[in-house]
Amino acid sequence: MTTTPDEERWAEALAIERIHGDSAHDWVIDRITELALDGDRDGVARYLEIIDRLDQLRERKTPN
Repeated sequence: MTTTPDEERWAEALAIERIHGDSAHDWVIDRITELALDGDRDGVARYLEIIDRLDQLRERKTPN
């Protein structure tokens, strides 16, 4: 079975959240900064997609 890039980003976001817990968002921001300083545009784009999914996960957990 082949996964789509969207499915991969969701899996990555869930894994990062599981590993880093409440600091997941900060961890991804740090990773984006490192990649940007290294000039890795593709890496930055990937982690921006991941942080978007982390934000969506956080929104779902926040009671209205």
